Amino acid sequence: MPAANNRIIKRMGALAENRKARFDYEILETLESGVELFGFEVKSVRAGRMELPGSYVIIRGGEAYLVNAKIPAYQPKNAPEGYDPTRARRLLLHKEQISRLTGFLETNHYLIPLSTHSKKGLIKLELGLARKRKKSDKREVIKKREVQKKIRARED
Repeated sequence: MPAANNRIIKRMGALAENRKARFDYEILETLESGVELFGFEVKSVRAGRMELPGSYVIIRGGEAYLVNAKIPAYQPKNAPEGYDPTRARRLLLHKEQISRLTGFLETNHYLIPLSTHSKKGLIKLELGLARKRKKSDKREVIKKREVQKKIRARED
């Protein structure tokens, strides 16, 4: 089976993915959280219409919120009046996790959504505790990727 097909099979469980996050940020740790959604938003996410690039997580009033993630209505004509596809959505995390993340976010780190998937019928969001990469670090990542491509090409 070609390598491209292997990558597609690995990602089949993901409903939405934030590919740019792994390039722009150095992911230090990952964790999973639930997301509070309306019913028609769940249908839209399962249909693969959620857009994560540019979204981030904030902690306000002891609760975590996913900000700037776009989830269009499943059927726009049946959406409630004044529905905002980029509204802040509450994340379902334990209080201990939120307090730990609060300390983490105060030290110039970020909490970035990496992907969404379905687990036992529920929509879950994979979050990455991250540090922003500098431009020089991004160049190093590109060089490493090119070297890996050359090595794989020689093996074939």
